[in-house]
Amino acid sequence: MSDAGRTALLVDFGGVLTTSVHAAFRAFAAEISDDPELVLRLLGTDPESSKLLVDNESGRIDDEAFERGFALRLAAHGAPVEAAGLLRRMQAGFRADQAMVGALAGLRAAGVPAALVTNAFGRDCYEGFDLAALADVVVVSSDIGVRKPSRRIYAIACERLGVAPEAAVMVDDIEHNLAGAARLDIAGVLHRSAAETLAELDTRFGMRPGRLESELNFER
Repeated sequence: MSDAGRTALLVDFGGVLTTSVHAAFRAFAAEISDDPELVLRLLGTDPESSKLLVDNESGRIDDEAFERGFALRLAAHGAPVEAAGLLRRMQAGFRADQAMVGALAGLRAAGVPAALVTNAFGRDCYEGFDLAALADVVVVSSDIGVRKPSRRIYAIACERLGVAPEAAVMVDDIEHNLAGAARLDIAGVLHRSAAETLAELDTRFGMRPGRLESELNFER
């Protein structure tokens, strides 16, 4: 299917419907060390830390096991922290992106079915959000034992929405998650800002340029 004429939306949570995950992790790292990249670097490149993240997001270990393990990795890199409550402190900077939450509601009101496809980072990462009210379908990695960028999580979302993958668009702030979706011919939109994402969705859904922005009364 061409990029135009898509009919369903898959959307990430952290970093798309919220403020930047990376910014929150950098702020936390700056609180506990003199290296604002420490948390992101460990989660991305340190094998032990990466495994803890994957296992927590996939539901194979609980929050407490992640916190104990990651506290040890931080301490090994010169940033001793208390394990209890570590996940909550790491995510303290998360806030809802009201522009994107409103855009999602507007798209659904316009008849575009939407699935939330999210890698859970701890049991409290959705605190303050009514996920069932945000989307028609909610697919959480820890609930199904599969995380992005596995193609299976996108297939499950499409199955639950009742749409073919090639009819869907995925919005995510991480490129390799979009690459996983692309293996099923799901079109990708790399989220950087609400304004840019809405302009991309106009194209992906075959709408006239600027339609979503104007109809949703979105302000740049």
